[in-house]
Parts: sequence; C-alpha cells; structure tokens
Amino acid sequence: MRVFILLFIVFGSVRAQEVLFEGHVFENGSNKPIPYANISFLNSLKGTSSNEEGYFYLDIPESYLDNKVHISSLGFKDIIVSAQKIKELGEIRMIEDTYELDEVVVSHSLGDSQVLNPISSYSIKSGFTSAATPWVLALYFPNVSASKKYLEKVTIYVQKNTNFSRKSKFRLRVYNVDEVTKKPKGDLLRKSMVLESDPEKDFVSIDMSAFGIKIPKEGIYIGLEWLFLPYNWYTVGYEHPITKEKVLEDYFAPTFAAVYQKNQNYRTMVYGLGEWSDFAIKAQGNRENLVPAISIKLSKK
Repeated sequence: MRVFILLFIVFGSVRAQEVLFEGHVFENGSNKPIPYANISFLNSLKGTSSNEEGYFYLDIPESYLDNKVHISSLGFKDIIVSAQKIKELGEIRMIEDTYELDEVVVSHSLGDSQVLNPISSYSIKSGFTSAATPWVLALYFPNVSASKKYLEKVTIYVQKNTNFSRKSKFRLRVYNVDEVTKKPKGDLLRKSMVLESDPEKDFVSIDMSAFGIKIPKEGIYIGLEWLFLPYNWYTVGYEHPITKEKVLEDYFAPTFAAVYQKNQNYRTMVYGLGEWSDFAIKAQGNRENLVPAISIKLSKK
C-alpha cells in the first residue's frame, strides 16, 4: 500500500488558459533572497517553492489571479496577498519573525539517552508523498515524565521510488506544542535545515546536539517539509479510468517512509494552505496509526 497526501484525478480534456506566475521572494527592506519559501494558492491545490536565489515560477489558470496566495518560510512571518498583486510587482517581501529563544547551552552528552519511535527496516509499511502544493508532515513526540531532555539526533526514513532515482531535498522543522490546541506552534530550530536524501540509502540522520534544543514538557513535533523545486520534480503516468487516455501527474520527492504505531500519543499533522490539520490513517482491524518513520534520540546533559 502506498499513501499519498494528495491524489487528484482530472476529468475531461478542456484546459483553461494558463499564464506564467513568477517572481522573487526577498527579505523586507533588502534585496536578500529567501530560498525555499513555499507559495500556495488558497482554496486550491496549486503551489510551488522558491529556489536558492528566491525565484519561483508556476503555470496557473488565468482565473487564479483573482485568488489569494499564502507564503511561508522558516524564520519569517506568514503572509497572504493577492496573486494579481504579486504578478504586477514580480516580488514578495517577507518580514523576519523575531522572538527570543531560551539560552542555548552546548555541552557533551553524558550518555544517558533514549530513542523514541525506533524504526527497523521490516517495520516500514508504506510511504508519504506530495503533489500539487507544498506541505509539512509533522509527527508529535511526547516528553515522557516531562524530565529535562535535549534533542540529540533525528533520523528520517525514506522509501525507494521507481519513478525518481536521484537525490532530493527537503527541510527539517522542529516545533513546540500549543498547550490548548496541541498543534505545532513555533519553530524551535531557527536555522533553515535543508537535508538531502540519497537513493542509495533508506534514511537520513542528523546530529542535533550542537543546537541545544531542550524538549518542552508538552513534547515536540518533528516536521518534514516538501520543497517544490525542479530538483525534486518527477511525473507519474497512468491510464485514466474513464477515458482510458494516458495521464501524467506531477509529484515531488522524497517519499517519506511510514510505520504503524500503537502508541496513540504519536499524533500526525499536516500543514498546508495556511493551517494545521490532523492526518490519521489506521490499520485495518486495529487501532494502530500509520505515522511517518521518524526516530529521535534524546539525551540528558
């Protein structure tokens, strides 16, 4: 079984007139580009990401120029602006999201550590992929006993994809938890951590100890953010169930592996079109949830 966050079928062969929607994303007050900003059309399944130079482009139906666009990027305030205004100006200006973080104290691990959601290759059952618009897939990790712990390592497992055989880029996010909604709240990792998956390996592992991220008593979310870049793009062909014509659909790598987790504390959420939503897939005949194959190692310092 393969799980898709977005799967859509286009009926009919008539296409609306399309226009090129392009521009650059800059920091407000300067011409410094913002790479890997995610740009999504509200109330639609259209979106893209800016590249390393802050440039983005997307072919859209001309009618989409009447829509609002949601723009998000790590370290900056989310904004919503009309598509027509972006097309006229050819740019998007984002304001830095500044707030104080707890003091970071870097020290060596004393060896007292634990691994949450340990993964083995035989436990991987499926995968998550994305199409049409950028998303963040996030898995909640509880702080068992609410004792003082630090994030030491994150390991993300990926699935091999027969339609995509090269490296792909994605961004790692680390969020604290809203005490009321229990949803991801704010970024604990202020550095833009863009990782690269290797088709020869089934996981990506990163040492987080230098960032000194203390696990809040409410726990944390580890987020995986798809980047809609040409670097990650591929197409999948299939036969239309009604017209029997061949249809090509766009997708974006990587395919994040998934496992079934009995512990109901491991909540999965997705962020898209400007809001967080629950994402739950249960195994047939039991209460296990399909969750992203992410392991974290915690240590006491």
